[in-house]
Amino acid sequence: MSYRILQEDLEFIVSSKLDWDLFSDSTVLISGANGFLPAYMVETLLYLNSKYRKNIKVLALVRNAEKAFEKFKHHKDRSDLEFLVQDVCTPIRSELTKIDYIIHAASQASPKYYGKDPIGTINANTIGTTNLLALAKEKSVKGFLFFSSGEVYGQVKDDQIPTKETDYGYLDPTNIRSCYGESKRMGENICISWFHQYGVPVKIIRPFHTYGPGMDLADGRVFADFVADIVGDKNIIMKSDGSDTRAFCYLADATAGFFSVLLNGKNGEAYNIGSDTETSISNLANILVNIFPEKKRKVVRKEIIKSDEYVRSTIRRGCPDISKIKLIGWIPKYNVNDGFKRTILSYYEKTQRD
Repeated sequence: MSYRILQEDLEFIVSSKLDWDLFSDSTVLISGANGFLPAYMVETLLYLNSKYRKNIKVLALVRNAEKAFEKFKHHKDRSDLEFLVQDVCTPIRSELTKIDYIIHAASQASPKYYGKDPIGTINANTIGTTNLLALAKEKSVKGFLFFSSGEVYGQVKDDQIPTKETDYGYLDPTNIRSCYGESKRMGENICISWFHQYGVPVKIIRPFHTYGPGMDLADGRVFADFVADIVGDKNIIMKSDGSDTRAFCYLADATAGFFSVLLNGKNGEAYNIGSDTETSISNLANILVNIFPEKKRKVVRKEIIKSDEYVRSTIRRGCPDISKIKLIGWIPKYNVNDGFKRTILSYYEKTQRD
């Protein structure tokens, strides 16, 4: 990860008009902490300690210690970051004396896993969610944030785009790819049930197509493929007609949104987090090759190769209605050009540093 880009992003995130003092002297447990999205939340909390002396303890629950230590190797000597190495689907250590906030982001979010490990995808969103909610109840946490997904909406009608939090379309439970969307739906209902029955202060976020520094360029999603092509100094390979549209949100924007919901959102409710501007896959490819015109890259169309592991989405359009989260003060700032330029530069700088 590029430290220059990271530092600029962290400055941007903490400049959000949020009451960061709510985290002072608190303990925050983050599951899946070395994942693409939650890692920026870890970085933000540690940054608050370094610059503003908030005295936050971050408990990073991770399944793969080696990957986590590599991800956060620049924090290896810090006492305010502690790793809990275990699968979220096994009961969480109850001897932890104090937990004020829980952020549940442990989940397989890449399409390459849906065909290869659908059970693992389902379990983290259901069993893992239940385990963390039980811990939240035991510790009487101040806030519980569940990472859901825009995929819970399924195939919505055109008149439901942009999609509000109350709009839902069809999800085929006999399609293996639904292991993700269906289990996220169930995870949300588990959260709401614990809120209703036990008063656990849950809040739900539904991120849409988030990109940025630190994302896995081999995770199978089209925007990651495109960035990998540019970083690898290759032509962009298009494996479709490019007419599908998505609303792409830069990671720093999204992270500010995550914290906005955790601190300012209403308990028992869900919030879309993403850009409200649609971009076609074809247009995105053209934007990326033109960010660095001196490289003289181009877009090349290629025949689709079917895979038993990578299960493609049938969704043609995807764009959230973000009116609800705007009411609590969050608006994305980065457009596609600026966000993807920062993303690509972060990988160039990482290569130079390594």
